[in-house]
Amino acid sequence: MVSNVPWAFYGRRSELEQLQRILERRRWFFLQISGRRRIGKTALIQEALRAAGVAKTLYIQIPDSDPSGVVAACNGYLETFGLDTRVSSLGELAQLIGRLAADGYVVALDEFQYFHRKQIADFCSLLQAVIDDLAGRADQIGGGLIVLGSLHAEMTALLEDRDAPLYNRTTDTLELGHLDIGSILEMLRVHADDDPARLLFLWNLFEGVPKFYRDAYEQGVLHADRKSLLRSLFFSSSSPLRNEADNWFLRELRGRYDMVLQYLAKHPGCNNADIEAAMANVSGPGEARQVGGYLKILTERYRMIERRLPIFAPAKARSGRYYIRDNFLRAWLSALQRPVSAVAFRPAEGLIDQADERLADVEGFALEDLAGQLYAERSRLGVGDFPLSERIRGYWDRADVEIDLVAVNEDEQRIRFGTCRRNADKLVGSIEPLMRSAERFLVAHPRFQHWNAEYVAIAPKIDRAARDELKAHGVTAEDLFDLVTGL
Repeated sequence: MVSNVPWAFYGRRSELEQLQRILERRRWFFLQISGRRRIGKTALIQEALRAAGVAKTLYIQIPDSDPSGVVAACNGYLETFGLDTRVSSLGELAQLIGRLAADGYVVALDEFQYFHRKQIADFCSLLQAVIDDLAGRADQIGGGLIVLGSLHAEMTALLEDRDAPLYNRTTDTLELGHLDIGSILEMLRVHADDDPARLLFLWNLFEGVPKFYRDAYEQGVLHADRKSLLRSLFFSSSSPLRNEADNWFLRELRGRYDMVLQYLAKHPGCNNADIEAAMANVSGPGEARQVGGYLKILTERYRMIERRLPIFAPAKARSGRYYIRDNFLRAWLSALQRPVSAVAFRPAEGLIDQADERLADVEGFALEDLAGQLYAERSRLGVGDFPLSERIRGYWDRADVEIDLVAVNEDEQRIRFGTCRRNADKLVGSIEPLMRSAERFLVAHPRFQHWNAEYVAIAPKIDRAARDELKAHGVTAEDLFDLVTGL
């Protein structure tokens, strides 16, 4: 049953205020907004335009096409927005943007990164002259241009490279990341509940992508049990997310990048040598030699993966580990892709069970990230007992030292070591390894040896008996109920 409370605009308070200030200047602006697909770029613009009372708007989603395809798409949007004019070339589109901006319109071009494609790249040169003219009359121009893009490297090449026609032309930039946990909790408290198990399950699937939570709301399953949600969103013929990863992530890839992503999804935290060995095992040593190039492109161009270092490691340390950046992509590749693709050939119920079991395994890794983000948000809001002076991260070294979370409070000279387990029953067994690893950490980093060392054990839910047992070992229990308090 769908919640009776209408869906609203959640989070993005600071971004919304920034965009409203830009619109309220009532002078020419050229705004760049970047962020992964489905992160809410368009919704943010719509909310800001509504709040600022801007009536003259034109939105165009640029297709990955040739000039004639782009022109045809633009004319379709012109008709949709009730504008009588039409264009027959990219040059006429650039000129139209200039006329509309001068007339007070706010024009938004979505998927702007496609203008990096060779066959339509001339548009940026054509647009340059228009923008320079508008900028020269900025005080007389009441409208502006917003360009939105989801491929960071290509947006950078179009707008920030010194040799690009539009270099140094933007007046404002805004990069949208995932919604914070507080905003996710606001959605869940209104439309479902903030039970820790639900928060972890949904965050592992959707992280901070508002569109996915809204999809669950519109399907009437945001409040439902795990398997009902998976069935509705992924395993039915009309499921809104069954093709999401292929359409919005994987279709961009060429070559063997998918093999690297598949391996990283199933082995989060692997190093370069692990990936090379896996590729060599599948495709031979020649493929292994290409791994460095694959990792570079997946990291820098697509921003699908990231290389993390242990806390306090120098930037060039060789101890880096690779992770898929996006929870949805990681969950899809590690748990959902194969069961969903098999739904036409096998009973759905068994496939849903299989996907749910695999997701539960992935949630163990997601819990560490979620706990770290909760620590960061609590510190930023002044909530809780541990203000951070360093980004909370894990620690590992070549001597098999492994600590899930290390938190540092420089002002009070406190350092906190944490162990995370999805199953609270496994927390007590993880205490001795945590203590041993912390001792070796302090030997390796002697400046902390005289600090107050604290130990925490984190799980989605921890009952009273487990809390008492952990306390007897000198360890504080923290479950997700504790960590979301005050958010």
